[in-house]
Amino acid sequence: MGEVLLRDVVSHAAEKFASAGIEAAQVDAELIAAHILSFSRGEVQAAMQTGFTLNEDQAKTFAEFGARRFTREPLQHITGFAYFRQLQLSVGRGVFVPRPETETVVQIAIDELRASQLASPIAVDLGTGSGAIALAMHTEVAKAQVHAVELSPDAFAYTSANFERYPGANLVLGDMADAFNSLNGSVSVVISNPPYIPVDMVPIDPEVHLFDPKLALYGGDDGLDLIRVVAATASRLLVDGGLLVIEHADTQSAAVCELLLAEGFDRVEAHKDLTGSDRAVSARKS
Repeated sequence: MGEVLLRDVVSHAAEKFASAGIEAAQVDAELIAAHILSFSRGEVQAAMQTGFTLNEDQAKTFAEFGARRFTREPLQHITGFAYFRQLQLSVGRGVFVPRPETETVVQIAIDELRASQLASPIAVDLGTGSGAIALAMHTEVAKAQVHAVELSPDAFAYTSANFERYPGANLVLGDMADAFNSLNGSVSVVISNPPYIPVDMVPIDPEVHLFDPKLALYGGDDGLDLIRVVAATASRLLVDGGLLVIEHADTQSAAVCELLLAEGFDRVEAHKDLTGSDRAVSARKS
């Protein structure tokens, strides 16, 4: 194969990705090159303008990674990591890839923890997946004691690696319904991004319905089964006045608000993400 121009390889891959329906085709092609070369994306763009070439091994690896992305395998599975706020998280098949919109959801919890008058407020993340939410709270609020639970053994392999990379938070494998009984009545913040897609609503994007674990996606007939579990668990964990934060689908805000009011929470508030879509609900234990 010999050496090939980086700009030609990236351009060809971007065209192929676009033909497969990948919206960020050029970006993904550049990020694959960045991963192979240990460059930033900006450095890849600069190298494309200067006649930079890939050697035979690099070109072969790019072709392999490009073929995987063409099948709509998530870019994060190919590179083996996802970025979330200030974190670099290990991800792959079996664990839910954290989404940018969740960065605004965890900010609600971080703000609450920072404002706490307690010397060491306790936060719990129910169904932590990759650990994105828990580790964002842990790394951004030094005084907080952060606990997280994950049910899936497949996901837990990635979760454990991420908690080792950012040590100090507590991680357990188990069911959120009966997790952390020793913390009952002492938690300042409970947060969750639970599975919330109704079982008969298969996501359109192949990256989601082919590669994200079903356990992390589907929440029963109405999508609210796990949100009900989160509400019940939070009710026993939280101190009076403690904050619950739940991420949900953009069509579920009213239903989640009603559910939390029925569970006895008050000061229920809906929150939008940066796109203006309904994304989360917060509430206080009364």
